[in-house]
Amino acid sequence: QVQLVESGGGLVQAGGSLRLSCTASGSRISGYGYSLGWFRQAPGKEREFVSSIALNGFGEQYADSVKGRFFISANNAKSTVTLQMINLEPGDTAVYYCAATRSERAHRAADFSSWGQGTQVTVSS
Repeated sequence: QVQLVESGGGLVQAGGSLRLSCTASGSRISGYGYSLGWFRQAPGKEREFVSSIALNGFGEQYADSVKGRFFISANNAKSTVTLQMINLEPGDTAVYYCAATRSERAHRAADFSSWGQGTQVTVSS
C-alpha cells in the first residue's frame, strides 16, 4: 500500500503562482516503477487529469488546459513530485489530488490505485 501526503495549495490571485508537493511512502514505493500524478476536482465537476510523471523523472504528461503554465518534476530519492503552477486562472480553482500508479503514461483516474486526501487551490479574479 502506498501512502500519499500532499502539501501546498492555498489562495492566490489570478496570474499568481503556487507549488504543490506530494510525497509517497510505503514499503513498495522504491524500485517498483511508480508514477505520481495530479488530478483536480471543482465543485459540481468530474475529477480531471492535470499532470503526471514517473518517479525516475521521465514520462511527463499534461492536460491541454495546463500546458505551458504547470510544470511537474520528480525527486526519486525523496519519492516526491512537485507541481509548479504559474499564471493561475480562476478556472484552476479545485481540490487537487495526488495519486500513484504503476501504469506507464496513465492519465485516467481508474488507472491510479492510491490517492491523497487533496489540497484546496483557490484562484480569485
